[in-house]
Amino acid sequence: MSRLFEELDYAPTPIGAISLRRRHILSLKTDVFEILLGEEHLMSSLFTASEIALAEKGLAALKGNRLDVLVGGLGLGYTARAVLQDERLNALDVVDLLEPVIRWHREGLVPMKTELADDPRCRLVHGDFFALAASQDGFDRERPGRRYDAVLIDIDHTPERLLHGGSKGFYTPLGFESVQRFLKPGGIMGLWSDEAPDDAITDLLAGAFDEAWAEPVVFQNPLQDGREVTQAVYLGRKT
Repeated sequence: MSRLFEELDYAPTPIGAISLRRRHILSLKTDVFEILLGEEHLMSSLFTASEIALAEKGLAALKGNRLDVLVGGLGLGYTARAVLQDERLNALDVVDLLEPVIRWHREGLVPMKTELADDPRCRLVHGDFFALAASQDGFDRERPGRRYDAVLIDIDHTPERLLHGGSKGFYTPLGFESVQRFLKPGGIMGLWSDEAPDDAITDLLAGAFDEAWAEPVVFQNPLQDGREVTQAVYLGRKT
């Protein structure tokens, strides 16, 4: 059996100290990996349904093959891995502000070990997603102005509950329109939220995209006797 608790890494970042830890939950007989920013929980390997749904629902809305995809926010990597499982994928860029998170994937400290770092289709990029979205050149330094079939964002808890001040001003029609510059015609922007669908957020997307909708993601919480939890994926399509 694993240790009941182990801190795998701890590192300072520009927005505070971040840590990766592993806990063994006796009642479930399983190890759970968690990322914390200070005392705030960012992600757990026990709850990944909506992170995976962000990739699956976002890519399901796309037509064609040889898809180029950008994921904003790496975390434990479940959104990125779900993108890589789509057989139509050509290339995946994953942008994360926190260098230690990228290092954990390269060193194999996360549950999926070095799976993402080893995949030749996947590039892990250290950068500020929101600053890059607002820039003239976009997300690819080697190919300024590069456009993607999908941009999938899993960074803040919700548009109202921000991880840090760097995303302030992004969740507006103007902020969403900045991303559209780097989407191909018919491309999709996806947005993750750890709360149930909110019409106000869908309406906000509709103010910037030609088509916008919300997808509920329902799963059971094993720590609360299977109580159902509802989170959301928001999608906007550029025509």
